[in-house]
Amino acid sequence: MRKHTPIHPGETLNEDFLKPLKMSARALAAHIDVPANRITRIVKGETAITADTAVRLEQAFGVSAKVWLGLQAQYELIKTLAATKGRKKIKPLLAA
Repeated sequence: MRKHTPIHPGETLNEDFLKPLKMSARALAAHIDVPANRITRIVKGETAITADTAVRLEQAFGVSAKVWLGLQAQYELIKTLAATKGRKKIKPLLAA
């Protein structure tokens, strides 16, 4: 089985959107009217993309908020699965 290295959506934001536009995180933050540290922390992989930020990114780049939130959910799931590997297995609950 192939190991998946989780890619934070901030990396996608930076590599696929900010760099091609030669735009800084601060400039994007000003454009979408959020605190600069929010975008800076997302780009650094230090914080998650929230629904509010996803909607603003959709308005700025035309990429659906669902896509941004999907990238975030996928990142978190891969990290969580890796972190819980080896944890005592939870027994399934069965309906009566």
